[in-house]
Amino acid sequence: MTTTGKVIIQGITQEGNKFRPSDWAERLCGAVATYGPGRRIIFHPNVKLASHQGIKCVVIDASLENDDEMLFDFLSGFAEENKLQVLRTDSFPLDGDSTKA
Repeated sequence: MTTTGKVIIQGITQEGNKFRPSDWAERLCGAVATYGPGRRIIFHPNVKLASHQGIKCVVIDASLENDDEMLFDFLSGFAEENKLQVLRTDSFPLDGDSTKA
């Protein structure tokens, strides 16, 4: 298991089509968030919204694979079920990418 780096779920299917609905990344990040005082949403610190080359992404710290295997499996399962492209990389943003997670 990789414990360093990033796992990037891209909003592009394996066939190269844009994934719908357009707010999928926000929904996915919201699904793994918690609620604090005043019902304020608290996003998971290891799951972030991002954009890469104009494509919405969810960037996951690879350490989550060991730290919270069930959550990592949920996110990975979402990508697999929806046939989304997934990248594993040492860091994000990727070379030449101006958008940060």
